[in-house]
Amino acid sequence: MTSHKPFVFKQFQVQQDKCAMKIGTDGVLLGAWATVTHHPFSILDIGAGTGILGLMLAQRSNAELIDAIEIDDDAYEQCVDNFEASPWGDRLFCYHASLEEFVDEIEDTYDLIICNPPFYSDDYKSEDSQRDLARFNDAMPFNHLMESVSKLLSEDGIFSIIVPFKVEAEIIKLAQNFNLQPRSILQVKGNPNSEVKRSLLEFTFRESAVKKEHLIIETERHQYTENYINLTKDFYLKM
Repeated sequence: MTSHKPFVFKQFQVQQDKCAMKIGTDGVLLGAWATVTHHPFSILDIGAGTGILGLMLAQRSNAELIDAIEIDDDAYEQCVDNFEASPWGDRLFCYHASLEEFVDEIEDTYDLIICNPPFYSDDYKSEDSQRDLARFNDAMPFNHLMESVSKLLSEDGIFSIIVPFKVEAEIIKLAQNFNLQPRSILQVKGNPNSEVKRSLLEFTFRESAVKKEHLIIETERHQYTENYINLTKDFYLKM
């Protein structure tokens, strides 16, 4: 028995003691923000970790097929356990595979693909966006990710990802090499006086005017903004 307490949300809970990637604001933001208004039949989470994104999207959508892939042994086991313990176990499935293996084996495409990739912490400041992207790439090679998404995404599908703000422009440029066009962008600040720290990006195969929005998480410590509360209140117990 482990003494680590699960992370409890309104409709499900998540064990995370075996996962390197713990539940944080990034994952919850992405899971709450990703578009489901196109009523996806199938969803894929790349690099599932605890399974938080699959669980959030199971709560938010009627997708019949929600797949996740996780290469790490311990995280994979934990994700499977979290899926099975949830109210939506029959719709959630985790593959123990690398993205490369998965792309080679899967014939189907997905209406929504979501990814909260691992990246280096923001404690370094570089003026060189190529160098920042290189460091980001060490954690999850971005070219490979975009190429894989372009193969796995359905014609009208949407790809959602969260990245450090400073690589936003580079990532949009890379995505366009694979015909993935930006659809919407949410730039996130911790508080009104801080710099933009994260960008949530959505891509499709169709060119359109990009919807660009901003979100501030809190006005002061633990004083959350109305926009942040509205985005996350279906999940966080205290919202």
